[in-house]
Amino acid sequence: MSEFLKAFEQQPTPPVKKHFVTVQGKQCEVSLEKKLEVIKNGEENYVITKFGIALRKPSRLKTRYTVLKRADNGYKFEHGDIHWPNSVEQNGETWQIEYE
Repeated sequence: MSEFLKAFEQQPTPPVKKHFVTVQGKQCEVSLEKKLEVIKNGEENYVITKFGIALRKPSRLKTRYTVLKRADNGYKFEHGDIHWPNSVEQNGETWQIEYE
């Protein structure tokens, strides 16, 4: 029985599995949980920071809205009511798109 215990103690330990992800063209070693998170969100959504791999901040969407402005050719409105354009004339008003 002692020979069995000696053989068991001398058995080599199994190698530790390493996990890698490619972020910004560089391969980084990460834990299994981090690798699964990167696969879930997509490698293109991660950046390398001085603290490690981090999820990229989402870009701020620009708000789009229309504004009534003077233009070379524009509408003439009935009694100033923007819902009733009468005609198109020089130096009238038009709806133009602006971004915030």
